[in-house]
Amino acid sequence: MCYFPHVDLRPLDDRWLPVPDVATILGTSARDVRNLIRSQHLLACRIEGLEGGRIPSAFLSDRDGIVDGLRGSIIQLTDSGMTPDQAIAWLLSPNDELGCTPVAALHAGRKHAVRRAALGEAL
Repeated sequence: MCYFPHVDLRPLDDRWLPVPDVATILGTSARDVRNLIRSQHLLACRIEGLEGGRIPSAFLSDRDGIVDGLRGSIIQLTDSGMTPDQAIAWLLSPNDELGCTPVAALHAGRKHAVRRAALGEAL
């Protein structure tokens, strides 16, 4: 298993969005975004030098809000024993099997390929 221990998450995404900004993008409230985090539709983490929990901008889609397939991937990764920070690192790091980052593959509609790659992490 590859658990990305103590990975600095900051360089893995260009923009780490605070909850209120994500709420604005999704057209909802900050409370609703926190509920999305609790229900594993999104993941948030602490980034050194930034206040509050942050959500990678890569988890959001320009047309649909949250990237399709993200929740199932998050659940699969956390069920396999990854912490939220480790799952974020896996989703945002290049993956040889996919030829891109798992979140980029989700943006491209390849959620089944992402799930297969995640399964390899669990074994």
